[in-house]
Amino acid sequence: MKLVALAAIAAAIAAPAALAGTPTLNGTVGPGFTITLTQGGKKVSTLKAGTYVFKIADKSSIHDFHLTGPGVNKKTTVGGTGNSTWKLTLKKGTYKYVCDPHASIMHGSFKVT
Repeated sequence: MKLVALAAIAAAIAAPAALAGTPTLNGTVGPGFTITLTQGGKKVSTLKAGTYVFKIADKSSIHDFHLTGPGVNKKTTVGGTGNSTWKLTLKKGTYKYVCDPHASIMHGSFKVT
């Protein structure tokens, strides 16, 4: 029993450390009719293939942040708000992010080379 508890504590400590050296992208949807994806404060347009941490701030219960691309289909929920963290490996190709209920006005994309 003690060994299981120690393993759980070790895993909880190791998880943030595993993300520490990975480039971070910041996605935001809402509170108005905006959706963005930035890295270091600049809009993401091109990335190199590799692993990234996506920190998504969903600031409105009428929106979601939905990311799709080669091998990726991740989203927050409509009706909820809060922060999500995804560690994703991006392959070459085009990736799109949208708010599903408002996809005609809330969308963006980037290329991975």
